[in-house]
Amino acid sequence: MLPQRFAKYGLTLHPEKTKLLDFQRPGATKDPESFDFLGFTHLWARSRRGFWVVKQQTAKSRLRRALGAVTDWCRRHRHLPVRDQCRTLARKLQGHCGYYGITGNSHALGRYRRGLLTIWRKWLMRRSNAARQPWDWWNNLCQRYALPPAIATHSVLRLSR
Repeated sequence: MLPQRFAKYGLTLHPEKTKLLDFQRPGATKDPESFDFLGFTHLWARSRRGFWVVKQQTAKSRLRRALGAVTDWCRRHRHLPVRDQCRTLARKLQGHCGYYGITGNSHALGRYRRGLLTIWRKWLMRRSNAARQPWDWWNNLCQRYALPPAIATHSVLRLSR
């Protein structure tokens, strides 16, 4: 029925990319499944109260791709002043949190922020004579050019009145 409904609007479904999943709440007889969709891995998990809920977390491939893009940007722009680098990296962090910042995904957001800082330090240290800088230099730089925190900006919880 879905292919006919899509055809009505001139759309088609790719047969290899389209499938039905048995994504039911885990029981005692089967293991919970997960799937990737729109950059998120959807999986069953227990809530803080112990109920089964569908959890979304950043897909590993998307996190790797985002950090790869940061690596490429830092490598190509390591000659820029640190202030300008910090501004751009802060925008990249805010953009990432704007899309992936949903309830329950804080751990992956923190991994992205820590990875971004690690990559930035690596490429700053590859500037001339910067490789001799101690950790105090990096800690002072992080205080002076602080990146925003990686926080969830969207809630997937809907409260009904």
